[in-house]
Amino acid sequence: MTQVIRRRTPRPMNIETVQRWVVSAVLFHVGTVPAVTLAVYSIGVAADEFGRGVGLWFMSGVIGLLTVAGILAIFRRSLLSPWLILGLIPTAVTGFYIF
Repeated sequence: MTQVIRRRTPRPMNIETVQRWVVSAVLFHVGTVPAVTLAVYSIGVAADEFGRGVGLWFMSGVIGLLTVAGILAIFRRSLLSPWLILGLIPTAVTGFYIF
């Protein structure tokens, strides 16, 4: 008994799909660097000046949310999505050290 192996022929990618992936990757890197940087920096600032540290911590959450919302918009998805939680990960992790 011989098995017939069926190979799937790859579909060529649409140029718009490639552009969406490239732009979302760029937005991911451009957005996460300030979000993570502010979140980590807020720990040191909060040790000396608690109000300023919390302000930076809050700004990191806003930047993270805007980054994920931008990626969702690029792919034409609903902005009210459970994926928005990913934008708050740096804020949630560093919040443990601030409070």
